[in-house]
Amino acid sequence: MQNNNSNSEPQNARKYFLYALILPVWYLIYSNLQAVADYFTFNLLQMPAGEHLTEAIRFFIFEVPKVLLLLTLIVFFVGILRSFFSAEKTRKMLEGKPLFVGNVMAATLGIVTPFCTCSAIPLFLGFVEAGIPIGVTFSFLIAAPMINEVAIVLLLGMFGWKTALIYVSSGLFIAILSGWVIGRLRMERFVQDWVYSVKSNQGNLPQNSLTWDNRVEFAFTAVRDIVSKVWIYIVIGIGVGAAAHGYVPTDFMAQYMGRDVWYSIPLVVLLGIPMYGNAAGIVPIVQVLLSKGASLGSALAFMMAIIGLSLPEGIILKKVLKLPLLFAFFGITGVGIMLVGYLFNYIF
Repeated sequence: MQNNNSNSEPQNARKYFLYALILPVWYLIYSNLQAVADYFTFNLLQMPAGEHLTEAIRFFIFEVPKVLLLLTLIVFFVGILRSFFSAEKTRKMLEGKPLFVGNVMAATLGIVTPFCTCSAIPLFLGFVEAGIPIGVTFSFLIAAPMINEVAIVLLLGMFGWKTALIYVSSGLFIAILSGWVIGRLRMERFVQDWVYSVKSNQGNLPQNSLTWDNRVEFAFTAVRDIVSKVWIYIVIGIGVGAAAHGYVPTDFMAQYMGRDVWYSIPLVVLLGIPMYGNAAGIVPIVQVLLSKGASLGSALAFMMAIIGLSLPEGIILKKVLKLPLLFAFFGITGVGIMLVGYLFNYIF
């Protein structure tokens, strides 16, 4: 037994040493990406500066590894945070809370919990079973897909902390306001009848305590799972963005999504709702829209409509909601997104 302990100590030391090297190596690679992109574009490919194709390729070579590196780092640390949460813990934290307090808590929990559109039905069932009000449930369902670590890290890497903070604050406002309004309308009767008859035994599941090694392993698993699922959307999104960056005239977007175009906000929301996408594919396109003359309000409203009000989400939620509540959810959230868009166009 003592021999096993003595063998494990050097192994643990090596493991922790490797963990300590990860961040410096990450920073070394990240801080030299622009130089690598320039060398690859101008020295290896011998492309002339100033041409449309050159700018598109240089943009693509720089942005893809930058976004993937940022995503890996943030997902890891968010994975550590998420290891302290589960669906059961989330439900228990929201049980018995008054309406507005519950909306604020639910929207805030939506940022750090690993749930997306595909989780909508089981989450909805669990929340209803736990006696959580419909309005509070919707605050969570709006915030969870709209304000996630992928969106935050992409916005942070491409636009800086101010725009990322604006987006997070806006998403929280929309989630809280929309959930509160739905709650005040008392629309519980528009939940499908079968939902209230469903009983699950998830509340009786034991809560396993995790060691820090378990949490680090959980975080690495989260990195592998999330990056493996979204990398292709990042590449496609940045590819589309690179093409637009190199070829779309600077004033083109200003004609339809500019700050002074009054109909731009409802137009982009209506265009965004039927689309299906995630932050990984949308943020690089939004970056180019802004560089080509689109206003911040229009660009963020477009992104929020695609992520928070997608048509697939409506189809999934139709299984648990009757049409009046489904239309109220889309309508109230859509109006909230438009109000935020107009507000940012006015401020910025």
